[in-house]
Amino acid sequence: MKDDRRSVFRDAPTDIETSRGVPDTPQTRAPSYRLAFNDNDFLCRDELRPVRLQLELLKPQMLLDEYGVESTVVLFGGARIPSPDRKHTAKTETLAELSRYYEEAREFSRLMTLKGLGNGKHDYVICTGGGPGVMEAGNKGATEAGGISIGLNIVLPHEQAPNEYVTPDLSFNFHYFAIRKMHFLMRAKAVCIFPGGFGTLDEMFESLTLIQTGRMERVPFLLFGESFWRRIVNWEALKDAGTISPEDLDLFRFVETAQDAVDIISDWQWAGTRRDRIPDVEA
Repeated sequence: MKDDRRSVFRDAPTDIETSRGVPDTPQTRAPSYRLAFNDNDFLCRDELRPVRLQLELLKPQMLLDEYGVESTVVLFGGARIPSPDRKHTAKTETLAELSRYYEEAREFSRLMTLKGLGNGKHDYVICTGGGPGVMEAGNKGATEAGGISIGLNIVLPHEQAPNEYVTPDLSFNFHYFAIRKMHFLMRAKAVCIFPGGFGTLDEMFESLTLIQTGRMERVPFLLFGESFWRRIVNWEALKDAGTISPEDLDLFRFVETAQDAVDIISDWQWAGTRRDRIPDVEA
């Protein structure tokens, strides 16, 4: 992290180091004596939740800024989807068949990373949840192209670690789902949804709702695997019921291949635009 300090006052790291050398007395051992910003017990109190939320928003933002990341391409998709060479380990026949989207995610990320590198900037940087399956494929494709990629991990009850292809300096860990979701979308130039489960559905509908309601600019919103998504979500039934507008179905596109997705992103005509109203439902 950059050190742009210009203050004439003593800095916090110096005082943390100094406090380690104070005489050992009942007073200095008391929790109340600890420096507040160096006291984990204090920082984890319920009353400090607003501070922790701010820290989780601020730390990745600062590090991404310092790294020069200008825009991202977000990949959401199932952690359980195996690579083709491991499809024999899939627990269901459907999961085994979906392994082809591992390769599409990998190739798409490779192509988008090359596109970003062609700009001479950290543009179109692949951003995933940092886990296995589709996420691993995305980070792997970026690595194979010689670029960087982001992993936004989150602490789960079962032990896990980021996949090995995430750029170490851009590997983040979150406690708050809400802040993690903000970082997924704050720099997004495109959102790509691969087959997945509850987490993928959650991320898909939340980001799609932000675009639908005009809270977020229209970006390419691509669903890989039309047959999968039409089985999982009855889009036409939502339209026919009037719970969404017919125009809402134009907010996303189905794609099958990495090249299809790259072409749509390259030819995107709504860059920088957002809805100023939710279309009326047809009578």
